[in-house]
Amino acid sequence: MMALAEAIDVLGTIQPRGICGSVVTIRGLTLNVENLPLSIGSTVELEAADGLRQAGQRRGEVIGFHENQHVVMLYDDMEGIRPGAAVRGAETSGRMASVGPDLLGRVIDGLGRPIDGKGPIRFESRRPLIGPGVEPLAREPITQPLPTGVRVIDSMTTIGRGQRIGIFSRPGVGKSTLLASMACHASSNVNVIALIGERGREVQEFIQSTLGEEGLARSVVVVATSDESPLLRVRASLLATAVAEYFRDEHQCDVLLAMDSLTRFAQAQRQVGLARGEQPAMRGYPPSVFAMLPILVERAGAIDGGGSITGLYTVLVEADDMSEPVSDAAQSVLDGHIVLCPDLAARGRYPAVDAIESISRVADRVTDENHRAARRELRMLLSALRDVEELVSIGAYVKGTDPLTDTALELQGRIQQFLGQEPRESGDYPATCRTLVELATEAIRMRQRLIKAVPAGVPQAAEGSA
Repeated sequence: MMALAEAIDVLGTIQPRGICGSVVTIRGLTLNVENLPLSIGSTVELEAADGLRQAGQRRGEVIGFHENQHVVMLYDDMEGIRPGAAVRGAETSGRMASVGPDLLGRVIDGLGRPIDGKGPIRFESRRPLIGPGVEPLAREPITQPLPTGVRVIDSMTTIGRGQRIGIFSRPGVGKSTLLASMACHASSNVNVIALIGERGREVQEFIQSTLGEEGLARSVVVVATSDESPLLRVRASLLATAVAEYFRDEHQCDVLLAMDSLTRFAQAQRQVGLARGEQPAMRGYPPSVFAMLPILVERAGAIDGGGSITGLYTVLVEADDMSEPVSDAAQSVLDGHIVLCPDLAARGRYPAVDAIESISRVADRVTDENHRAARRELRMLLSALRDVEELVSIGAYVKGTDPLTDTALELQGRIQQFLGQEPRESGDYPATCRTLVELATEAIRMRQRLIKAVPAGVPQAAEGSA
């Protein structure tokens, strides 16, 4: 009976080879095809210019239809496509993803094909490329922290198992390096890393140098570079999420899903949407972009009695404008944001995480009272330092004006040393928590001594202000 059920499932993914249409026109990135009775999302194959159709040479997907014609976008370029070229339904559906444990340690493209030169991959089963999100009542509450090995995140923006969080920055501030560091050192069973819209050189550097053999051994890397079809970039994002779901659902693993970047996924979806005739709604983005973002990220999370997917999504911020459409939409669907600061990066501090602007919406739920109190204290000290930064730089701040500021200036070196680390360094989570509490305790004692040392009758600035 099991064999029969499996055979029925396979039959459900097969499309009839006899279905054949023909190319009528080419419009930008799409083909208009007539006499092709296939549904949206179906995979098609096109015959070559010499009339001999070679399987896989030209593959594409039905993305829409207009009047009596289907709109098809190719995974490859359009070279060799001619008017009247035959378009046939492919043997397998593009809406399914091939998965299996042998994916670990491998690098694949948006179609699931290995690109690392290590030979074919033996797949175990197939899953929907766009699976249903976790039902709200089936989600397990986020109560356990996920140590990342990055001290500034573990202490100030603590991540929980099953959380979805964004890393927001302009290009060149170190988000890819931070992502790789977290993938290498995070307390997860499996990492699924999606490199979407990156340059080929950066992909090679990320895998060989930044991620390294140790990180790759427990990772699956899905790659769709910037020169590939926007449809393939969208598909790679969905495929990475489907692979993460497989390890969570079938093997009860705690999975870290790291996507670099969510912005390039949105840009690829914009190209697909505009190509099929959608009207731009907000700064050139069609409505489908803002519909796809929650569909993608809602599939991450922890399931009751099973595994979890913790989602890390990098978001490119244009001109430090956190209110631009993709950044704003991402903030609304994620459970927090880690903001990277160009000024900190320019000063040579790694990671350049702005601990004041970064927020984890589950941090209070996954840490104890001592950790929470220490985090609040350190945030006050960092805010005080930022408030008087210009005054200190020109020598205009007078020591003794504010006990909180004096304490922050006294401990500034130790605070910055605690929040910074080398990219390949991993911070022990219990040690990070202890150091945070020790720093906060010392700051409170120092401030209290300074308050008591102020002579009676001398006015003081309100606590927390400079």
